[in-house]
Formats: sequence, C-alpha cells, structure tokens
Amino acid sequence: MTRTRLEELSIRSLGVIEDAVLELAPGFTAITGETGAGKTMVVQALALLRGQRADAGLIRAGDDRAAVQGVWMLDDATDRELVDDAGGVVEEGELLVARSVSREGRSRAQIGGANVPAASLQALSDALVAVHGQSDQQRLRGMHAQLTALDRAAGDELVALLAQYRAQLRTWREAERELDEIVTERDARRREAEELRADLEALEAIDPQPGEDAELDALAHRLEHVESLRALVAEAHTALTGDDGVDASTLVGAARRLVERGERDDAALAPTLALLADAEAAVQEAATELSRYADTLEAPERPIDEIQERRAALAPIVRRFGGIEAALEHGRLGALRLVELDADDERTVELEARIAEGRAGADALAERLTTLRTAAAADLELRVQAELRALAMPDARLRIAVTPGDEHHDHGRDDVAILLAPHPGAEPRPVAKAASGGELSRVMLALEVALAADDVPTFVFDEVDAGVGGASAIEIGRRLAALAQHAQVIVVTHLAQVAAFADRHITVVKATDGSVTASSVHTVRDDARVEELARMLAGTASETALAHAAELLADAHATPQRGR
Repeated sequence: MTRTRLEELSIRSLGVIEDAVLELAPGFTAITGETGAGKTMVVQALALLRGQRADAGLIRAGDDRAAVQGVWMLDDATDRELVDDAGGVVEEGELLVARSVSREGRSRAQIGGANVPAASLQALSDALVAVHGQSDQQRLRGMHAQLTALDRAAGDELVALLAQYRAQLRTWREAERELDEIVTERDARRREAEELRADLEALEAIDPQPGEDAELDALAHRLEHVESLRALVAEAHTALTGDDGVDASTLVGAARRLVERGERDDAALAPTLALLADAEAAVQEAATELSRYADTLEAPERPIDEIQERRAALAPIVRRFGGIEAALEHGRLGALRLVELDADDERTVELEARIAEGRAGADALAERLTTLRTAAAADLELRVQAELRALAMPDARLRIAVTPGDEHHDHGRDDVAILLAPHPGAEPRPVAKAASGGELSRVMLALEVALAADDVPTFVFDEVDAGVGGASAIEIGRRLAALAQHAQVIVVTHLAQVAAFADRHITVVKATDGSVTASSVHTVRDDARVEELARMLAGTASETALAHAAELLADAHATPQRGR
C-alpha cells in the first residue's frame, strides 16, 4: 500500500523562485543551496498550503500573483473527511491543494479542486504535514501540542482510558447543565406552576364543554326572539292546516285526488301522483313539527336567566383563550406541564446524585490518566535525552512535567509542560522560551524520533542543524534518516553531513543577469550530488573536497549506520 506523502510541490513567482517543480519521494529529501538562493521559499510555499497568512510582499518582483500547489498521494487509511467536507475530490489517490496570493493581498485556496477558506487548509494540513522551522515551532509551543505528544508516547492504554473519562465527563456535565437550568429558572418555573394550577382550578370549577359557548349563544338568541318566532310559527301552521278551505293541506289533497282519477285512464300520471302523495304527507308532517316547535317556545328547555348566567361564567375563559376549545387544549397541555414542573424537587435530588457520582468517577479516571502520563513522561524523557546528546546538546536536560490541577477538562486534569535546561546551571524553563530556534528544532526532532512519529505522514525541518557541525551534524543526519523510516522527511539544510543521509537531494540554484535574480530547482544524483556536497563542505569542487564528499556519502548510506 502506498504511504501517504507529498509527491510534488510547484512554486511560481514566490520570492526569487520564478517557476519550479520539486519532485519529492518517500523517505528523506534534502534541499540545499547557497545563501539567498531561495531554499526557505520551499518552507514558505508549504506555509501557504497550510493556510498561514498570505504576504503579498513575497510575490516575485514584476509579477502580479504568486501561486503554490502541492500534490499528495493518499493511502487508503488516510482520513478523507476534511476533503469531503470541503467538496473536494481525490482522484486515483491524488489530492491537489493550491494557494495563490495577489499583489493586492487577495488570497485564494483550493482543496481537491474546490474553493475553500484558508482555515480549511490549516485543518487539512495538520493531518498531513508538520513544519519545524526557526520561527515555526507550533507543535511544541502550546500546552495542547505537548500534551498530545506525551499521550502519543503513552499509547493505546491511555487512548482507551481517555475515551472512558470523556464519556464520564459528558454524563456529569449534562447533569450539571440540567440542574443549572432548573436552579436558575426555579422562581420562573414556580410562578409558571402556580399560574397553571390556578388556570386548571378555574377550568375545573367552570367545567366548560366542547361547543358549549356556541350552543348557549344560539339558545339565548332564540329566547330573545320568542314572541316573533311564536307569531311566525302560528301563521305558518295556519297556512298549512287553516279552516278557510285554502290552506296548503286542503289544496294539495284536492290535487292528489284529481290526478288519482286521471291516473286510472293514463298510467303516465303515476309519477305525478306519487309526488303529490309525498307532498301531502310532507305538508302534514311539517304542520306537526310546527306544533311541536310551538310547544317548546311555550316551555323552553332552559330558562333565559340560567342561560345568561352560564354565558357570563364562560365569558372570561372565552376572552382569555379565544374559545372553549382553546381553553380545553390549554388545560390538557397545562396538566402535563404541571406534572413536569412539580417534579423539579425530585429531579433536583436525582441530578445532584448523578453529579456527585459523575464527579467521583471523573476524579478516579483523571487520577489514572495522571498516573499513565507520569510514567510515560519518565520514559519519554530518557529517550529524548538520549537523542539530544547525539544532537549537539549533550548538557541539555529535558523534563516533562505532568501537573494535575483542580479543574476537569476534555483531556483530564493534567497540565503538561516540556521544560528544558539547555546548559548546566540553568533552571528548566518552558522549551519554547529556554531554547534558541535551532535548539528548539533539535528538541522537536529528538521528540519525533523518540516517538517514531506515524501520526503525521510528512515532516519538514528548516535549518534543524543551525549552530552545529562535524560529528554532531552527522548524528542529526542519522536521526533524520531514522525518522524517515516512519514518515516522509523534508529538510532544508546547509550542512553536507546532514544532506548526505538523504534519499533524494534537491538543490536550489541562484542566477542573475545583473538586474534580475532567479532561482531554479534541480534534483542532483551521482556525480552532481557529490559536487554539491563538496561545495557545501569546502565551497569548491576540488579533488580533496570531492573525495571527502564521496566518502561522506558512502558512509551515510552504509546499511549498519543507517539502521542504528
């Protein structure tokens, strides 16, 4: 399976580099060149791809825009969620990441062909590349980075324990949030309960029924117009059954009898006869219903005084809730809410018990985390200390302090600080303050080698060998080669002793026509590589320098040495 790595880096119009393509490879790549040739532009290009601030001042003179592009080969295990979230595409295992900056300061970034904000580049780059330069030691400066490094050393046991701790912490904090809500809103919740209880008591006392307000309105309206209704009904009844011979019942009956006689001679009149028979029955039934209705007017089912009294009792409810149905729904929901509010005291006791249990559980797990980290710190100190002795820091003392605090955090209660005393008599201080830029790079290198870093696939070191030479430089090269057994390592260096250990050697060459300076990038092999090492050793490709360079290269690539 292909190991995740940076395969190609393209740079255009950045600093003194007009147009260059660096073809990178797995293992250890050294980048060398004369002072001012533009070696650090490689690191600057990666900084742009990592989402750092785009400085228009880095654009090559005479150009309007600088652009960089990185091509990463991703293995099947690489987490591609960040690429998917950005809308980018990984094609045949290749991921393209690009960044450009204009003379006006406008920046544009892309992940897998999708335009993204620079912050997305930073999130992605954290998983793909770590850069350690003279002014860029982000992985050692923060407490979180130092804690993460220590936890890597502690291994799978700590990972599993940390997962248990975080689950316990979530349960505890959720109970605290719920209790805080109840306590903070206790007065308001009590007022709400009192109001609901009063509403329910009022509704229970009045006991409104569905549709009762409309029914009472109809009854009241009828009784208010009872005299006119009585007169209209009497007149209608007379029209149907009066004694003057012209009432509806008499006329319809006469018509039915005449048609009945005609139907005997012509059956075609049968339908009409049926209609008249129905009409006569309907007139008679209507007269009966009018008589029955007239009786209800004489003796109403509810007195008008009782109706008006009930309407007056219902009026406040109708006004407040907008109707009987709305009042009944309020009562139904209010009863459920009141059950919840009345359970606050019981829920408070339950939550307090859960909080106490959660705190005790988190305390116990945090103590175990501290124990594991303390043991891992002691072991890591020894391993890093051994590396530092071989990295031209023989008198440096490194200490990893694990200090449990009182407050619980997502990582436990521990504060972790990497402390360094760079020389005898110095008190250990935070490494970012106690070490120079070169020392800080070497501490980072020692730490990464000690951890056999496999969480980030690519490491870039800028001038990691600053301030050293001779045998110490050889040890730095050997340790970079050791790190390259587990990750891709790219090193900008000025020391032949370091570059000799590289699997691939790239040079940045400066040229000028007297008015414009431009640098080009070349991969050197065989004799050309020996010549570049000789230049780095002696400033010239003399026979002596070439012989020394060839010997250095042969020694660096001797299998026993590289495996040490």
